[in-house]
Formats: sequence, C-alpha cells, structure tokens
Amino acid sequence: MCLKLGGDLRARAEIAVTGLVQGVGFRPFIYRLATHHGLTGFARNMGDAGVQVVVEGDKRAIEKFVNSLCPEKPPLARIDDIRVAWKNPTNEFAIFRVVPSETTGLGLPSVVPPDLALCDDCLHEMLDPSDRRYNYPFITCVNCGPRFTIIERLPYDRPRTSMNVFPLCTDCLREYQDPPDRRYHAEPTCCSICGPRMKLYDAEGNPIDVSEPLREVARLLDGGSVVAIKGVGGIHIASKTTEDGVLTRMRRAFNRFQQPFAVMSRDIRTIRTFAEVGKAEVELLTSFRRPIVVLQRSNDYMLSEFVAPGLDSVGVMLPYSGIHHLILSYGKDPAYVMTSANVAGLPMIIDNTEAFRKLRGGVDYFLLHDRLIVNRCDDSVIKEVDGKPAFLRRSRGYVPEPVKLAFTSDKKVLAVGAELNVTCSVLTGDRCFPSQHIGDTTKVETLKYMQSAVERLMRLLNLDSVDIVVHDLHPNYATTRIAPRMAKKLGARTLSAQHHHAHLVTLMAECGLSEFVGIAADGVGYGPDGTIWGGEVMLADLSSFKRVGGLMSQRMPGGDLAAIFPARMVAGILWQQLGREELERVLDEFCASSFRRGKREVDIVIRQLERDLNVFQTSSCGRVLDAIACLLGICDERTYEGEPAIKLEAAANKGDSEEVRLEPVIEKVDGMMVVNTSRLLVDILDALRARVSRRHIAAAAQRVIARGLASVAIDAASSKGIEVVGGSGGVFYNRAITAAVRKEVEKAGLRFVQHELLPPGDGGISVGQAIIAVQRP
Repeated sequence: MCLKLGGDLRARAEIAVTGLVQGVGFRPFIYRLATHHGLTGFARNMGDAGVQVVVEGDKRAIEKFVNSLCPEKPPLARIDDIRVAWKNPTNEFAIFRVVPSETTGLGLPSVVPPDLALCDDCLHEMLDPSDRRYNYPFITCVNCGPRFTIIERLPYDRPRTSMNVFPLCTDCLREYQDPPDRRYHAEPTCCSICGPRMKLYDAEGNPIDVSEPLREVARLLDGGSVVAIKGVGGIHIASKTTEDGVLTRMRRAFNRFQQPFAVMSRDIRTIRTFAEVGKAEVELLTSFRRPIVVLQRSNDYMLSEFVAPGLDSVGVMLPYSGIHHLILSYGKDPAYVMTSANVAGLPMIIDNTEAFRKLRGGVDYFLLHDRLIVNRCDDSVIKEVDGKPAFLRRSRGYVPEPVKLAFTSDKKVLAVGAELNVTCSVLTGDRCFPSQHIGDTTKVETLKYMQSAVERLMRLLNLDSVDIVVHDLHPNYATTRIAPRMAKKLGARTLSAQHHHAHLVTLMAECGLSEFVGIAADGVGYGPDGTIWGGEVMLADLSSFKRVGGLMSQRMPGGDLAAIFPARMVAGILWQQLGREELERVLDEFCASSFRRGKREVDIVIRQLERDLNVFQTSSCGRVLDAIACLLGICDERTYEGEPAIKLEAAANKGDSEEVRLEPVIEKVDGMMVVNTSRLLVDILDALRARVSRRHIAAAAQRVIARGLASVAIDAASSKGIEVVGGSGGVFYNRAITAAVRKEVEKAGLRFVQHELLPPGDGGISVGQAIIAVQRP
C-alpha cells in the first residue's frame, strides 16, 4: 500500500526479523541503515527474541533497506526470516529511533544470543593506558561479552539481565544512548565506576586488600598457588601448567587423578610452543565462540605430564573475557589450567558463597566478582576428527542456538537425554534447542540443576507447557524416572526412545536425511531385548529402526564393575575361547593390576562366569576397547568417562596398524552379521606373545573394529539400496576409527556422514529423542 505525495511514492513497512538478532548489535545496525536510506520509524526487541522494525518513507528506499538487511547485517547476527507487511503511511514519525522493547512476541521462533568472546576493539581499549576502561575486565560492547549467562528473561534488555543491579554512570549512559557509538544499546556495558568488580580472597574467604587483584593472581599462579577464578559461565580452578607438584596437589584435592585438565594460553604463537595447531583449529580457537580445542602435543611439548596423564593431546582455549586476558598478560607460564570448579560429577560452581563452602581446602585463593551468573554454562570442547569438528561438549558460545530442522512440527517436545553428559532439548516448530551441558544425572544435585536449566530454557522460549516429554529407554536412568513428574507439571505425556536410535536420528537431523544405515558405537545403551547395546548397525529413519548387525554380544561379569575395571571384560570376552586355567594365566600375566583383591577377585569373576551369576550381556564397542586397553597394559581402571578407550587411541596414534596382521572375523548369529570380538582378543594375545609392539597392536585392533563395523554397514546398505552410512556415538570421537570407517564406506561407493553440529556422544542425544517423539505415529 502506498500514497503518492508530490513526486514521491511513500509507503509504510512493518517488518518482523527473526534469527540471532538480539544482543549482536542488530538494532544499532538497523538505526544506521534506516537513517542512511532517509527512513523514519522505529526498531525494538520483542519478547520471543525477534526484532520488529517499522519504517516509513520512499517505497524504493524501503525496498533497498529491506534488501540490504541480509548482506549488510552485523557479523555476529544471523537472519532466519524476514516478513514484510506493506501499509499506508501514517506520517507519525519525525526520525528513526530505537524504542523500548516489547514483552509480547512476533509469533515467530527466534534465537537467544550466546556468550561472545571479547572483541579486538574492546581488548585494545582495555590495554590502552589512555582509555577510561584501562585494565577494566568487564569491558564489552555490542559485538562481545556475556549474553546467555546473564539473561533472566526476554526481550534482551539490561533490566532483564543480571546487569540490572549496576546502574549506568553518566559516561556509560551517554555511550549507551548515542547511535554512532559502539556501545549504543550494548546491554552489559559498564566501566570501573558503575560495573561489577573483582575481589581477591584468601583460602578462608577473607578479603585481601590489593589494588590490582588480577595482577596479584597472575603472580600467585606463577608462584604455585591454586586459585578459584569466577568468569563468564562459572568458576574455574586455575594453576600453572609447568610444575608437577601443584598439579598433583590439585588432583588429590578434587579427586581427579587422571582426568585431563583444559588449559588457557594467551595466543596462537604461544600454543604452538607445546601443541600442533592446524588451520581449522586456529579458526575454532580464535572464533567469537572460543571453545576448548583438543590439540595434538607437539614434539617440543614442555607442560607437565600431569596436565593430561597418559594422553598425546591437550585441550586448549584462548582467553575469552577481560578477566582471562589480563591474568594471562601478567603471567609468565605458557598456559594455565582452567578447569571447571566442581566436585566430581556435580555442576560447576557459579555462586560466591557456594565457592567458599565447597572449594575451601582445595584452593589457596579466590578471585571472585559480584555479577550474578544466571545461566551456568561450561566451556565448549571440540576435537577435530577426520577433518571435521566434533563436539565433546556443546555449551558456552553455542548455547542456546537451535538446530534447524527439515520439517515443522505442531507438537512441542521436551527431551531429557540419557544419564551422563546430559543435555536437554526443547523442540518447537522447525527448531530444536539443546541446553547447555548439564552432566552426570546420577547425582541428585545435577538432576536438580537439569530441572532448573529446563525451566529457564522454556522461559526464554516463552513456553509454559509441552505436549511430550521423551526419555531414554533405560528404566533405571534418573532422567527416565523423573520424566513422568516433569510431564505432569507441564501437562504432557511421556514417551521413550531407544538410545542408539536417538544417536542416529540426531545425526540424520544434522545432515537433513530421512533414512540411512547407521553405526551406533558407544559405551552403553539399553536395548529393547533387555541387554546392553553399544556396537550396533541399524537401518534407521526418523521414527523407527531395525538392528541388522554389529559387534558380538559379550559377557559382562559384575555388571557396572566391568565398566570400571576392564579386566572383567577381558575375562568375559575370552571366557568361551580359553579354558579356565589358560584364562587365569592370561589375567595374571596381563591384567593382574586391575584386580585390586588379587587372586581372590579373579576366582570370584571366574565363578560368576561359570554359574552365569551377575553376568550381563553387552555388545558395547566401548567395553571392547576398554578390554583391549587393559590387555595391552594401557589402562586398568576407568576413573573418568571413556578413559581406557581415550588412552588406547593415544597409544595407537604412535603405532602402525600394518605392522601386525589382524583381520575382522564376521559371522552370522541369530540372523544378524556380527563382528567376532572374542576372536579379536585372541589374536591380540597371539601378537603380544609374539612380542609385537603394543602400540602397533593398539592401532591394528582399532582398525579391525572399524573395518568390521563398516563391512556390516556396507552390506546392509547395499542390500537395501541405501547410499548413505553414518556414524554416531562416543566411539566416533576416535580419529583412527572414524577415518577407517569412512575409508571403507567411500571405497564401496557410498557416502559417509558424521557429526559436525552436535556431539556424537550423549551430549547430542536429546535432539534425536525430541525428533523421534514428533515423528513417531
């Protein structure tokens, strides 16, 4: 609709813009663009994370304005949809303005902004002695700073964040209201006069009067102290990385005897002094998301072995807040440990009072600030696997960005994940929103955190109910048991999804597929037959699956004990291959350290196998890798998730699979093609007795598993005329196994797909659960 006034054709356009458009400088951009085109009107944030724009002016100018939105948008913004309604002009506007936000929504799905790393402009100002924010660690602008971790509700405006208790000073308010300024409507903006402050405390929580607490912390760290440092999404435990003593002390204090620590280093050049960094890894490390990236150690690696015991890699990140930048600029170590501050299995600590209570005795000092962390958010972790990024943890910097689906659902779904490495997901319309990392829900405190994280995520999505709450098939998972209670509260029904099917559906959703042959390989997943699955080949679509093969089912004496002490799996896998006396000799020769009670425990395990008492069946690939690691003397106890398999991969990276002849043996069992993993362990024993290098055996054993699973998948795909094979589950963090599977699949003329957007492990499973819930008839 237009009106002709004089020689101009005037019009009014009411525009709804959705995507990642709040908290990324989009309204200031709209202001500048509208002013440039001579338009009047307004822009405002809306309650569902979209932006509403109303403009009046020459119709051709409005069309140019609309056409410029996507190509000229701010670098961190993402536009998913633009809807324009043409109206008659009202001539009510004299200028273009950014106006107060509206709590109602546009009725269209949009995106809550994630946390953004400190931008180069703010970093330069923070390090400039002439700047008024010199050395102020909470410096920020429209292009950087906390977002998700400070948001209490939408629309994203300062009063609805934890910055609401820090009124802007005169100078900051002037910048906030000045359209040309980089801090125009930058909601977290502040300075040393009006913003949060850092304070240093001793081990007992008593404040220490020091003029430059961050400089003092750097000095303390270099001197060998352990310091709890409050950052953006939670509290880290920090120490130097070049001294064994401080690291072993920290490991004892927090009961993390083997788990690798992440480290933070000041820049790429420094990282290259101890790790290998490729082009893709540089891009990840320097991105505004700033994840931890798992890198291979370099030949010149000089950090302590206690940073990542038994591994050939190290998880590294660059500074992403002013706090980190300043500490590292003052420090002398090439890197500092920055690991989540939490008791093993519990959520990362975010509250100052809680930090004093729970960390006392484990740290020497506390560096804390007075800004509330609304949404706890651990660091994201990525590992490059066969040339593709694989999330070990998708959290800070990525959450709560959604996964765009190839379909639109009229049902709203909450998926609660599995048991370990849990995330939850909310599916609405054509988007699925995974939560931040939640963790180990066997702990009551973590389960409570899961519920609060779900409540906050639903609040940000403007949802107060869902239609379905979907959970894992395993009846004993805490998430399974709590799902009915959550469903009752949300007015929903419950539904269960098989663990490995959910893994594969997550991958299909990433790749825009509706069916494929999938290899689901991990540590544990409950099968419909009541056994533990984990090495499966499935013909899968978005609503159903058929198990067509995989790894041989093996005995698991002692149940969960066999997942902690892998020598039990060695016994179970070799039980029908060796006589009792021979098996006892093998266990004594190669696995004695795994039996803490010596021969007495070995006898108990053997009797369990003889009587089939407390013996479970499992086809888990993770348990087979554990057994191989134990048999090769690489790892005899799992102290953190995936430890034996991770250490096996590290050993295999130094080996050559061509140095030992191991081949997969595939047999037909109960109508399915299965890889005989008992035969594999016998072949490994033969190689050990032939004195073949253990690292070569490790490499060859991984290749056998990869080639065996790939062969079963290729046959299944070929028989059904399917051209795509996918790999999901924690085993697909293994570079060598993933590459070997891909090689076999592509050699057969098929396409291989793997995860890039969501974790292959259980951190991605809730997305698949949610999709199954809406696709199932």
